[in-house]
Amino acid sequence: MNINFEKASFKDFENIEGYNMYARAEIFNNYLNFLDQRGHLNYRMVCTSGCGPEIQVLLPGQSSPQPLVGLVSNDYLGFTQHPRVRQAAMAAIEQYGTGSGASPAIGGHFRFHQQLEEAIARFFRRDQDASILYTTGYTSNSATIQCLLKKEDIAIYDMGVHASVQEGGLLTNVKTFPHNDLDRLAQVLKNAQHAYRNKMVVIDGVYSQDGDMAPLDQILNLTKQYGAYLAVDDAHGIGVIGKTGRGVLELYDLLDEVDLITGTFSKTFASIGGYVIGKPALIRLLKFQSRQHLFSAAGTPADIAAVLESIRLLDEEPQWMDRLWDNIRYFRQGLLDMGMDIGTTESAIIPVKIGDPKKTGEAGLLLLEQGIYTNPIIYPAVSRKDARIRMSVMATHTREQLDRTLQAFARVDQQIGIALPNRSRSEH
Repeated sequence: MNINFEKASFKDFENIEGYNMYARAEIFNNYLNFLDQRGHLNYRMVCTSGCGPEIQVLLPGQSSPQPLVGLVSNDYLGFTQHPRVRQAAMAAIEQYGTGSGASPAIGGHFRFHQQLEEAIARFFRRDQDASILYTTGYTSNSATIQCLLKKEDIAIYDMGVHASVQEGGLLTNVKTFPHNDLDRLAQVLKNAQHAYRNKMVVIDGVYSQDGDMAPLDQILNLTKQYGAYLAVDDAHGIGVIGKTGRGVLELYDLLDEVDLITGTFSKTFASIGGYVIGKPALIRLLKFQSRQHLFSAAGTPADIAAVLESIRLLDEEPQWMDRLWDNIRYFRQGLLDMGMDIGTTESAIIPVKIGDPKKTGEAGLLLLEQGIYTNPIIYPAVSRKDARIRMSVMATHTREQLDRTLQAFARVDQQIGIALPNRSRSEH
């Protein structure tokens, strides 16, 4: 087997023809060791503190954790550390214990699950029976699409959607269109109009790698024009976008217009789990036909209580969104002033696009050495020539932490050159 590790990516090891699982694992481990020796394997590092703007991280080869400025957490409003959220989780354990003990259909559906179903439905201005809970946000996408779309149907995806959406299409027909390309979407819809029973367009509200938004109003108009349904995963928009943090749907005033809203509790809502919002009859179908809901244990008391309290906080303490946007604007401008390519981001996700995967890995290492914890993102998470450093800004980042990060990027640029060449800053 001859794989050039210099040019390889994780994608190359998804399957190796003629090699059994142990042989494939050995080759992949050799690749991981190659990355580790270069200092480019800054994944799965052990954190010894909770989510936050500063994280204690056990770096490779060190015996004690180091404090790093953390730009890797999607806890956008810092609610995982909010005293009310922590207290709610502890109180739920005192009342109910630590687990649900069963799936929702056979004894694992408690009062707190019912309360959250109703609360998340009300959050999106829907009827109280318009939601279903899943144990993970990933499953809310993959399981729902698998349940609703079969061999007679088609799922139509933006190429930038999350992996969970892509997995959802394994039991149906799939077409994709280039990211936010409305002309190509219209063409796909036109070709599919009379060829399939159900046609569902699936998009993100805020895209997880570029941080940009879908042109939701135009996409909705296209789906209606061609008789298709629309599902929107706004995992990264909730708590960030919209006047009251209800995401891209609120921004476009379309909360009650789309067929399905999916999302996660692992970001703004400071816990774990996922949800789907839709018409009550469709939701009831999912509760008894979606295998991953029907045969998975329900969320724990602490998890659910944390989400319930986070939903309340989002409305009761709007200052967290204000602080988040102060930080977003400040950090964005600092990067732009250095000539960094941050793409088309409109959210708390801010990439610094570098392009070359090797240079991106080196940038991640150099940032880490300066006490800045970021995520180098390479193919297949993004296209081969679109590698970047991906960062998430939090409401709880201090100005000093953001300045330290900007200074670190300036030094990395001096060392290996990651800013845009021959481009004046006024062009941003």
